[in-house]
Amino acid sequence: MQSKYPVNNIRRLLCQWKSPELVAYKLIQEWGDAGFIWLDGDGSDLGRWVTIASNPLEQFCSRELEISKKQSNPFKILRELPPGHWTGWLSYEAASWTEPQNPWQIGSMATLWIASHDPVLKFDLQKKELWLEGKDQKRLSVMENFLNNNFHQHLSKSNNNRNQGTERKHSIPLESWQWKLTSKEYSEKVDEIKKWIVSGDIFQANLTTSCQSLLPESMTAIDVYSKLRKYSPAPFAGVIIGDQMAKGEAIVSTSPERFLKALPNGEVETRPIKGTRPRDRDPEKDAAWAAELVCSPKDHAENVMIVDLLRNDLGRVCKPGSIKVPHLLILESYSQVHHLTSVVKGKLNINKTWVDLLEACWPGGSVTGAPKLRACKRLYELEPTARGPYCGSILNVNWDGVLDSNILIRSLMIKESSITAHAGCGIVADSVSEKEAEEMNWKLMPLLNALT
Repeated sequence: MQSKYPVNNIRRLLCQWKSPELVAYKLIQEWGDAGFIWLDGDGSDLGRWVTIASNPLEQFCSRELEISKKQSNPFKILRELPPGHWTGWLSYEAASWTEPQNPWQIGSMATLWIASHDPVLKFDLQKKELWLEGKDQKRLSVMENFLNNNFHQHLSKSNNNRNQGTERKHSIPLESWQWKLTSKEYSEKVDEIKKWIVSGDIFQANLTTSCQSLLPESMTAIDVYSKLRKYSPAPFAGVIIGDQMAKGEAIVSTSPERFLKALPNGEVETRPIKGTRPRDRDPEKDAAWAAELVCSPKDHAENVMIVDLLRNDLGRVCKPGSIKVPHLLILESYSQVHHLTSVVKGKLNINKTWVDLLEACWPGGSVTGAPKLRACKRLYELEPTARGPYCGSILNVNWDGVLDSNILIRSLMIKESSITAHAGCGIVADSVSEKEAEEMNWKLMPLLNALT
């Protein structure tokens, strides 16, 4: 893997610090938003680095499921990517290529869209450093001049005024969202899953639903994300705006969950999240919610089942004996919710790559259930629409071949003039249907409230 990703020809230039949001808006003003990528962070150790780029060099797209045979296998596309800096999304239903015996719904958004960028801008939020990276000297010089000449103080003030005007002008009222399932209908589907669990058909399933609204005519994906990131910062957040075959499509994410990270030396990590409680402004109530989560047998069971599932998935491509669980059931608190997170690590077999890892683990265990394929089949029967990029991943392959990816939860999908928000809950034997519907709102409402 290392020979495919030479890094000795990458130039890195330290530039004067500018905020990621300001740079994002200025880049879009200069080059447009088609193909724009912004991998954001929250300043924590996991969310220390931000990557922004526009004007892609090369891009690939796959729109169909395996059953259609019309388009290329997205995993084949990923396996054949040339060296470079690649960023994009992979949809949940890409599983039709890894598990064709299961039924999968057909969504309206691209199964895979991924693009290479040169140069890219990387922001160290902890050190307040801005780095310009790339191979193409001409494009590097253009970007260096752009950074030096387009960020004078009066422009910064002008952009801030624009952002304030955007926030006043653009909003999506809560009543405009059209829900695919009512709370009662969702609860009934939870009860259906519980019947399957009692009969031994499955052990757990992550039941999702969604709501949809029209996007205000002049509100862009970057406007949506700017509102979300202020309300709900997260370590694996970001916005990806498609181009060419995916033009008019965008992913806006405030995900707290890493799916897979793979280093060129074969070390891999996944960080499944299972278990959620809301935050509270009252410190005592907030601590009580956190304590309830940490002590919950139901949430422990959810998390441990998915840890076992992911250990099994990693075991398909990792060296025997290399898979470890250094952290189990740790509390992580974000601006809107508390979560239980575990960490699973392993070492890839010498003949395996990050694409083999992605195939072996797709779709993610924390958003499916156990046993995975049977749970996916049952979810296909219950969920009213395709998930699309939701419960898929934002993928990023760095210059040196390092893969990092998130699970696309706490995320919004934009297709032309419509915007869709999803949420889901892990259902186990002792789930209470009404409480699961309530938990779904804990996850979804922060997204919708941020846009009002």
